[in-house]
Amino acid sequence: MMPLPPEPFELSEWKMATVQMNYHIQVNKMNYSVPYEYVGKRVEVRQTNSIVEIYYKGTRICSHARLHGRANQYSTNNDHMPENHKLFEWNKERFEKWAKGIGKNTYEVIHRLISRYKVEEQSYKSCISLLKLSDKYSAERLENACQLALEHITQPSFKNIRLILESGQDIEYKNNKNRKQVEVDTSHAYVRGEEYYGGNKK
Repeated sequence: MMPLPPEPFELSEWKMATVQMNYHIQVNKMNYSVPYEYVGKRVEVRQTNSIVEIYYKGTRICSHARLHGRANQYSTNNDHMPENHKLFEWNKERFEKWAKGIGKNTYEVIHRLISRYKVEEQSYKSCISLLKLSDKYSAERLENACQLALEHITQPSFKNIRLILESGQDIEYKNNKNRKQVEVDTSHAYVRGEEYYGGNKK
C-alpha cells in the first residue's frame, strides 16, 4: 500500500490575475503581494482553502496564507516592495501633481488616501479611480465634491466622492456655499455620516 501523504488533500482552484501597479494581485476580493518586478504581468493563481500560490510562466514566484472574512484585506510581504520605495515615490509624485492641477481640496483628499494605508502603495487604485472622476464629471465638480467631503468626513474615500457626484450634492453645495447657513435634505448621503459611505473603512 502507498503511504498516506503527510498533508491532507485540498481542492484547488486556478485563476489568472494581473499584477497591479501597487505590486499586488486581487483574487476573490482579497489582495496579495507579488515581487514588484512582475508589475503589469499576467500570473496564474492557485488557491486552496489555506494557501494562495502565484506562478509566472509555470514557475512559482510566491505564496501567501489565504485571507478569509472581510473583503479587500491585504497580505503584503515586505520583500516584494521595490528598493527604497522608488515605485511608490514615483507614483505619489504623479498623483499629487495631478491632484494639485485640479485643486487644493482634491490634493488634500489624495494626501489623506495615501496616508491612511499601512502600506502606502495600497492606495494607488483608489487614487487613480478618484482622479479619473474629473474626466467624467469635470475637474470643477470633483474639486467641489472633495471640499464637501472634507467638511463632513474625516477620512474621505473614493466611494464617498463618487456618491456625492452621482447624487449631485456638489452642485447644490456650489450653489449654496456662499450662504451663511445651508439647508440640506436629510436624504443626502453625507448627512448620514461616515458609516453610510464606509468612511470608517480603508
